[in-house]
Amino acid sequence: MPTFTHGDVAINYEDNGNDAPAILLIAPGGMKSAIPFWDSTPWDPRDQLAESHRVIAMDQRNAGASTGPISAQDGWHTFAADQLGLMDHLGIERFHVAGMCIGGPYALGLIEQAPERVLSATLFQTIGRDNNEAEFFAMFDAWADALKSDFPDLTEGDWAQFRANMFGAQKPFFNLDVDFVGSVTTPLLVLMGNDVYHPSASSQLVASTAPNVTFIESWKEGAARDAAMSQFADFLALNQ
Repeated sequence: MPTFTHGDVAINYEDNGNDAPAILLIAPGGMKSAIPFWDSTPWDPRDQLAESHRVIAMDQRNAGASTGPISAQDGWHTFAADQLGLMDHLGIERFHVAGMCIGGPYALGLIEQAPERVLSATLFQTIGRDNNEAEFFAMFDAWADALKSDFPDLTEGDWAQFRANMFGAQKPFFNLDVDFVGSVTTPLLVLMGNDVYHPSASSQLVASTAPNVTFIESWKEGAARDAAMSQFADFLALNQ
């Protein structure tokens, strides 16, 4: 797979190279968000959109095959810079974004950082705050523990601050508050979550707050899955 480098960061990505509208896929997996996680989702957008879109998928920094420095100042903005940097590298000015799990706040963060560039955003079972801070801190710690030997100069305080930057803010989507979501006019497609990491309440909050939302409650199996796939394709086509 190709690699995009900027400074000390190396981002592993896939690009099908189609001459078609572009979509950036941000995989599930929490802090381990990486391309292979799409293989175990209800359907793989890489396969569905292979003919209709230029599909870009990426491993986030220090997940999968991507690497980069870590500091106590890192947070959601760090990953947004990687995501926008990759699209700049590929010469893609405007694009759709679809994110699952942690990809929900990442997608909304791209709208915050560069609203003029994002054609639409699809949020598959977004993560969100719902009396689950301990679960997200534990998820971060498991990811960090696997990396600490590669970053011997970082203190426990540095790691704790990074964790707080990611999951410590009292905001419903960790990086963004309700007021921002209510200001988003970018078309959103929201597919509801239903577990501790992807609370139904988080998806419902986006659907009830943002002014331009298509909301799908059931989408993972059988006829509901088939219908949701069709709605996803139609949503992208409508918002080129």
